[in-house]
Amino acid sequence: MSLASRQAAKKHNRVTTGYAACLLPFEKDGSISRASFQAAVERTTSAGLGCAVNMDTGYANYLEEEERTLILELTRETIAGRRDFISGAFVEGLPGDLVGLYRSQMDQIVAFGGTPILFQTTRFHSWKPSEIVDLYAKVCEGYESVIGFELGSMFAPNGLIFDEETIRGLMGIPALKGIKHSSLDRSVELRRLKIKDEIRPDFKIFTGNDLAIDMTEYGSDYLLGLAAFCPELFALRDRYWLEGDERYDALTDAIQYLGNVSFRAPVPAYKHSCAVFQNLIGRCPSPLTHPKSAKRPEWEAEIMADCASRLSYLLA
Repeated sequence: MSLASRQAAKKHNRVTTGYAACLLPFEKDGSISRASFQAAVERTTSAGLGCAVNMDTGYANYLEEEERTLILELTRETIAGRRDFISGAFVEGLPGDLVGLYRSQMDQIVAFGGTPILFQTTRFHSWKPSEIVDLYAKVCEGYESVIGFELGSMFAPNGLIFDEETIRGLMGIPALKGIKHSSLDRSVELRRLKIKDEIRPDFKIFTGNDLAIDMTEYGSDYLLGLAAFCPELFALRDRYWLEGDERYDALTDAIQYLGNVSFRAPVPAYKHSCAVFQNLIGRCPSPLTHPKSAKRPEWEAEIMADCASRLSYLLA
């Protein structure tokens, strides 16, 4: 898409649906910080964003089943029915029939009041588009609302960016209401938006591009790990866009700077950047991450402090 076409494609004064993929914080002794997690869920909900839990930002690929259940319990308790939330169904590495594996986790998520989002599995890597679409149709049958997820391999080895045949097929599944798109490639995402406008306008493309948060200007909604750093600033940015407030650009640039620094290679270590950032601004009891998660260098606090200083007048 040319620059002129992109400018013309911008959706001005559009209400944006936003979710923050909440970070799972840890205490100094390495245990899950329940209080800090619930404070993050409350902060996100009060700002007007939805919470996405048991995502990659919440170490879904490393948590035990009982830990994922705990996160669902804490989320339901905190939100108390005020709005919806999304939770990951993660089946990578589990033996057995994929339909049954997914639906077992989806049933639990729905029972807690959440909407399931389907993490991919490496089993898909050798499948034809028709096989993937058929599986999703079976998995989603009977559910009111399900979200798909296509995750670039830079985030996790089980990830896969679907081809356009698969995307068109998935958009034909009524219960599948949208898909989180995490290719970090705006040209691919713009094609996703074009396809959905052609065949299913109500289908939502939730950008997962933390390096291009302005994708919301073109019609994407969002489900971002970056939004977990400062959910209230994302909510403010959304309001500025809706109202045509000239402060939108400066705020977007400041948040994007944080995203560019935090989501540098190796990309999975962004979760450590988030923990360091949250610890610096007093929202997380430690900069610790899950012990299996990728780590940033010792000097990460210095560059996160610079990012925080650019937003400090708004985070006070």
